[in-house]
Amino acid sequence: MYWRECDEMKSILFNAFSDEGHSKRLDVALDLARNFDASLTVVSVVPYEVLIGDGLSDAAFAAMIPIWREEARELREQTEQDLANEGVSWRWIESSSPATDAILEHSPLADLIIIGARDPRRGGRVPSHTAGDLAILADCPVLVLPEAQSRFDITAPALVAWDGSPEASHALKSAVPFLKESSEVFFASVKEKKDARFDLPPVSGADYLSRYGIRSEIVEIAESSKDVATQLTDAALARRCGLIVMGAYGRMRLAERIFGGVTRSMLTDLQVPLLLRH
Repeated sequence: MYWRECDEMKSILFNAFSDEGHSKRLDVALDLARNFDASLTVVSVVPYEVLIGDGLSDAAFAAMIPIWREEARELREQTEQDLANEGVSWRWIESSSPATDAILEHSPLADLIIIGARDPRRGGRVPSHTAGDLAILADCPVLVLPEAQSRFDITAPALVAWDGSPEASHALKSAVPFLKESSEVFFASVKEKKDARFDLPPVSGADYLSRYGIRSEIVEIAESSKDVATQLTDAALARRCGLIVMGAYGRMRLAERIFGGVTRSMLTDLQVPLLLRH
């Protein structure tokens, strides 16, 4: 399943959840909806891990249902107030399905999914399983936001994490609407010892963007003791980038999901908004 080729984003899915970062994430979604003149679909779900993973007894589960419903009602009221005077077309969807399933259900006709870097009710630096699943399964790119992100400057420089893989190419194509607005675009390639028989050089990606009138600069990051995710993040921060574009999980994505990988590392300590596409 590959996202249809277009250079516009007219339909945005936003994953809403009643936590401290909700309003900040909503502000980012509104920034993008206004910039792209897009319609916003707000999806509110009961976190699936609450339903199956907390070991609640039947009585305790039944007692929690009205609490969850009240949280959903308050979240909707808050969101309606926030959206009332924003001049953005929007609709609200509630679901008791797993977050991934609820969002996937509406993704075939979406151009972008926006979610936070942390799954609801998961503490610490646990990377978002939802973000990883959506990046692999959704019919559109996934924009993952750092916890402190409250605005989105579409004109800020952007960094494309390039390893020449098919996943990197898919992410690049999905990012064209963003990159057309960026003041600068950098292709960052981290030197690694690997089999590159099927990989495309950075110049191929740069040539692709040039057909859209997008100029870019190729940056080769030298070998370092730091992991690839840290090197990419450092390169983005040094260039004041407001977006990192990256292919989600490689050819051995099952092993990466279990044992780690660049995608998982990026999601664990996300400092710059990350656009993922498998």
